[in-house]
Amino acid sequence: MSYIHSEGNYLICDLCFHECRINEGEHGFCAVRFNEQGALSLPHYGRLSAVAIDPIEKKPLYHFHPGKEILSIGFYGCSYRCPFCQNYHISQNVDERSKIYTPEEVINLCENYSSFGIAYTYNEPTIHFEFIMDCSTLARQKGLKNVLVSNGNLKAAPARELLRVIDGANIDLKSFNTDFYRKEVQGDLETVLSFIEIASEETALEITTLVIPGKTDSPEEIREISRFIANLNTDIPFHLSCYFPHYKYTLPPTESRIVLELADIARESLHYVYPGNVGHIETNTYCPACSNLLIQRKGYNTRIMGIQKGKCASCGSPVAVVLD
Repeated sequence: MSYIHSEGNYLICDLCFHECRINEGEHGFCAVRFNEQGALSLPHYGRLSAVAIDPIEKKPLYHFHPGKEILSIGFYGCSYRCPFCQNYHISQNVDERSKIYTPEEVINLCENYSSFGIAYTYNEPTIHFEFIMDCSTLARQKGLKNVLVSNGNLKAAPARELLRVIDGANIDLKSFNTDFYRKEVQGDLETVLSFIEIASEETALEITTLVIPGKTDSPEEIREISRFIANLNTDIPFHLSCYFPHYKYTLPPTESRIVLELADIARESLHYVYPGNVGHIETNTYCPACSNLLIQRKGYNTRIMGIQKGKCASCGSPVAVVLD
């Protein structure tokens, strides 16, 4: 399905909330979707900024094939302007010297590296909608899994189409504050919440919030986010990650203590909450019913300890973890 329509001398892109009006010869907010003689052009289709093999926990996905490694590919451009972006050199730029891959070549890389699937990550991948749809569809045909790491800035129709070929996703919920989304990242909270709701129906979903001092670190906001997630499913894993200064932000790093305290608040509503970037602590998964250790994690070293046939080995309760 095409998410472009014409209006006078413009192309209107209906992919995300920006709804860019693109003049001929110009590109949209994301820098990768062009108007070429009145038609959508994708000159960066398949242009990759990075190709790597990562632990699935790095996405982070803790409940989707834990302990496995996955082929991870990144693109260029973004539908946001986060001033704290860790990957701004690819999200806010396009390197036209980088190699272009076909979906078939990405699938071949998967097979060469014995990867169980493909993770679309590093920048904001959804602006490369057509490539991901083509690649994910082909991957499914080959028995491979598809993972999406995204800001969730897609309108409902393309979100549903894309998520139907995605097996696991981690979505950034940057804040629960409309003003933060508009002023800080030039995004839209309602679009993201809608995307998350759809993702909770279509795929194995996990959510991440970056805890920024004075911005997204209030107990009230984390409690609101946790309750929103719980209303969808109390088993959705929630990651609270420490902020460190980067790009245009010079705020001091988040204290690990704050993230650990906020994680306890989130656990009031959710079964699985994980602090990130807080030092060398284990981020284990425990059974919500009996507290049996299910998965042990030391950094990216992951051991499945207490799961048998999709259930807790101790009390027999179902476990919200996707395994082979």
